[in-house]
Amino acid sequence: MTASAQVDALPPADLPEIAFAGRSNVGKSSLVNALTGQKTLARTSTTPGRTQELIFFDLGGRLRLVDLPGYGFARAPRHAVEAWTQLIEDYLRGRPNLRRTVVLVDARVGMKDSDEAAMALLDQAGVTTQTVITKADKARATKLEHTVAAVSAALRTHPAAVPTCITTSAKKGAGIPELRAALATLVK
Repeated sequence: MTASAQVDALPPADLPEIAFAGRSNVGKSSLVNALTGQKTLARTSTTPGRTQELIFFDLGGRLRLVDLPGYGFARAPRHAVEAWTQLIEDYLRGRPNLRRTVVLVDARVGMKDSDEAAMALLDQAGVTTQTVITKADKARATKLEHTVAAVSAALRTHPAAVPTCITTSAKKGAGIPELRAALATLVK
């Protein structure tokens, strides 16, 4: 694991990278843990804004997963939030080995303006985006159905987005094999 709070301190761009982006407390760290089968690889917290750096996880010298700080509300000083927001934008716009960004959307909340803005940034940068609906186990069936439909409709407006979303529950393991399979195609 390597952490970086500045673009000039990033690890070398020598491995394909998959970044995990989303609002604070959407489940980025939990999803990284579920994908790797390690419960404590990425530090999770109920406090919004706990991840304040880009966290790189090297998976056997073949791939890096990158846990990005959340966007939106955070329990952190404003200047810190602005600094990591700029770091995220610089990383997403300029990382040549970034193969995919996984944008997470909470099943209970749905897409927000900040998610649309992140996806627009990724469209402009030409970074392929896989949208993942998280916390499916915590949403009522009708809410989950509505969220999936709304996210699917939104994806049609984003040229860099994979046209289908994957619904997951890091806690129950739902959708994790499907997401692993989708991401495995990006490995050397």
